[in-house]
Amino acid sequence: MAATGTSASAGPGIGAGDRVIVTGAAGGLASPAVARLREQGVQVIGLDVIGDEHTIACDITDDAAVSRAVAEAAQRLGGLDAVVHFAGIGIPNDAGASLVPDALRVIDVNLLGAWRVTAAALSALLDGRAARGGRKGRVVFVASELAYLTLPFVSAYSVAKRGMTAYADALRLEYGSDLHVTTVCPGYVRTPIHDAGRQVGLALEGQVRREEVEDVVATVLRALTAARPRRETACTPGGAVELWVGRHLPGLLGSAVARRIRGRAAAGHFDGSPVAAGLVRRLTDRMNGPATSTDTTAPATERSAS
Repeated sequence: MAATGTSASAGPGIGAGDRVIVTGAAGGLASPAVARLREQGVQVIGLDVIGDEHTIACDITDDAAVSRAVAEAAQRLGGLDAVVHFAGIGIPNDAGASLVPDALRVIDVNLLGAWRVTAAALSALLDGRAARGGRKGRVVFVASELAYLTLPFVSAYSVAKRGMTAYADALRLEYGSDLHVTTVCPGYVRTPIHDAGRQVGLALEGQVRREEVEDVVATVLRALTAARPRRETACTPGGAVELWVGRHLPGLLGSAVARRIRGRAAAGHFDGSPVAAGLVRRLTDRMNGPATSTDTTAPATERSAS
């Protein structure tokens, strides 16, 4: 079973004076995490689409922008000890519809954005080991239980988050001699990342077990500060159970989710959502709004992962 972590060790983790880049720094999860790190004396530079005194404006889908922003952050910090990836967006999509624009945008921001930033930061992370007295650098990826728990209309998000866990595995394998790499998998957390789903009638609220912002923040802080950070972790005991089932019993979980979705479709839960129109017709033979299921007009504005 995936563990939720133990109390942080006073060992060689990130602490006062260490230097950290946080992506999606203005988002619903990252912002309180950044505040907690600064309270502990950690030096933090954020990356986000809008900059401020402590945040560098950066579009993480732009290779050149990422290279410039990471170099500037490392220069301002005087080196680099850890990178934390919160940046992400969530836009509902039909798994059988076009990648453009929404599905491709979700994958680019959530998965490839984390890859770009990590690659740009690697040299500074590795070079900083001597200054850390031999301590390994840290990379923390905020993924999602949806990496292993598949639900309808979030295929791009799930692909991105499962891909993030695979990228973390590869990074750990190739650079684990010099880096601690942790993947954090939260459940549903009420942040603005879900606004796009609500605007097209596909809110996850009430469909999956809820966790709190503090659950995620505390788990990320443990991954940064523990002497031996976990490889992959949920954020609550309930989340650990769900993560284990998703990884080890995918057929059983998939059948249960499919039954639930059929029941919700029959009950009219998805009626009126253009993204769900095709699924409703296939499951119930009942028309549900437009004939196409690709009209997702909700804006992609949130930068914090969930």
